[in-house]
Amino acid sequence: MRLFLRQLLPDTPPPSRRERLRAAAGALVGILVTGLIARLALGADAVLPVLIAPMGASAVLLFAVPASPLAQPWSILGGNGVAALVGVTAAAAIPDPLAAASVAIGTAIALMTTLRCLHPPSGAVALTAVLGGPAIHDLGYGFVLWPVGANSVAILAVAIVFNNLTGRAYPHRAAPGHGTADPAPSTRSVTHADLDAVLAAYDGVLDVARDDLAAILGRVQLEGYRRRAAGPITCAAIMSRNVIAVAPQAPLHEALGLLRHHRVKALPVTDEGARILGIVTQTDLLDKTVWERPGPRLGVARRLALTLARGRAPHGSVEDIMTSPVRSVRADTPIADLVPWMSDDGLSHLPVVGPDDRLVGIVSQADLVAELLAEAVGVRDRAATASEPALT
Repeated sequence: MRLFLRQLLPDTPPPSRRERLRAAAGALVGILVTGLIARLALGADAVLPVLIAPMGASAVLLFAVPASPLAQPWSILGGNGVAALVGVTAAAAIPDPLAAASVAIGTAIALMTTLRCLHPPSGAVALTAVLGGPAIHDLGYGFVLWPVGANSVAILAVAIVFNNLTGRAYPHRAAPGHGTADPAPSTRSVTHADLDAVLAAYDGVLDVARDDLAAILGRVQLEGYRRRAAGPITCAAIMSRNVIAVAPQAPLHEALGLLRHHRVKALPVTDEGARILGIVTQTDLLDKTVWERPGPRLGVARRLALTLARGRAPHGSVEDIMTSPVRSVRADTPIADLVPWMSDDGLSHLPVVGPDDRLVGIVSQADLVAELLAEAVGVRDRAATASEPALT
């Protein structure tokens, strides 16, 4: 249950207190100024709506995440304009409000993504045009200019002024380079061609600009170089710490369920004190059991062999198929020591134990390969940088 609840939270670091206050103050000022401008333009007794609800959602983007591609000027102006046009047209052409609302939302998303002006609050604009009631319907296509267009321009103007005064460049732009076509030196190991190839395969909308993504990846690589320069990489740096283990008395179907649920290929077998007793892998389940509809079970030959070896009948539990004894390593073991064990001995997972021999982590072949590849790329990039002629 705790794991499920944790998955409901977004995987992003929380902003600082200063940033939270800045975003809240920006939204307050943005909505207030936009409403005052509209009231001054229309008068206190205006029949037309002064503010529309989607502006609240726009304020969240413009002031809380001003670097988002979804919050840029063309996104809010183009997105809201397109959504308003589509909504008014759908309301006029389709008598049923539910059908009109559905068509308006779907069409607005298709047009916004095509015109590169995707703005989530614009979906509410399209709904407002359809479901806003007689006051909105009586405006016809005038709804596009007022209140949608006027509200959008006003809150955008406030966002430009407020964000720049409070230290957030808006409209957002990537960090300046040399004023040439070359990217910044710190991002050259991740090219736009690399990103375009990966993003094309990803085939989804990311709420981060491509230049920002390249800069972030470049800084991550620099942090990795700095970490490697501090000394030999040890198991502590690459191991998985939230290790899923299983008890030796656990039934075989429980081990299978854990492997499937957590999408891992090995489970350390530990006692109540978290000390390593063995390890059970997918191969153990395939080679040492008989598979039937309910799941794996011990075959007759395996049961007979275990009975003769132990002097007692097996119970069909994890201890009957686990590999034991198992090789383990310390957290401070250099990863270079792992290479012969995994490449020559064929070990796919190595449990990591602490000074008291309790399980503290596990290193897989994937962990080792990823770190060795990162190290190889770092050496290549450092060699390429060293070979570049200096500019004078």
